[in-house]
Amino acid sequence: MNQEFTHLDSAGNPAMVDVGGKAATRRLARARSVVVLGDEIMGRLEREEIHTPKGPVFQTAILAGIMASKKTGELIPLCHPLGLDNCQVEIHVNEEREVVIDCTARITARTGVEMEALTGATVAALTIYDMCKAFSHDIVIKEVRLMEKTGGKRDFRREE
Repeated sequence: MNQEFTHLDSAGNPAMVDVGGKAATRRLARARSVVVLGDEIMGRLEREEIHTPKGPVFQTAILAGIMASKKTGELIPLCHPLGLDNCQVEIHVNEEREVVIDCTARITARTGVEMEALTGATVAALTIYDMCKAFSHDIVIKEVRLMEKTGGKRDFRREE
């Protein structure tokens, strides 16, 4: 596969991708972050949602993820500013006692929403870190990755 970087012009300078000639399609992207909080914090979470002076941890992280998704074009150079049709952030604890954050972004547009989903999942994870660091700094944001995207040139789906 000999593909060129899309955000460079013919001289190798940074350039925004021109999507003006593309058809608007219904697009979806879902990204996932996984956070390992450690036994002390997980013990607290298993009893009840942790409430901090900044608010309940998971509820605040959901709001932060949605807000970040909406601001992706301001945070990442050369990303198109997009008015999302929808953004959902879901948080649960898996069998390994890890916090799993899924951010799903949707839009009808000429460009995809992968960066919006990735940004939402990442900022939600960072919010959990920020709100729980008073209990322990033994927190690891283990991964952030695209799980699926549809509606563009090629669809993608990662096995769960």
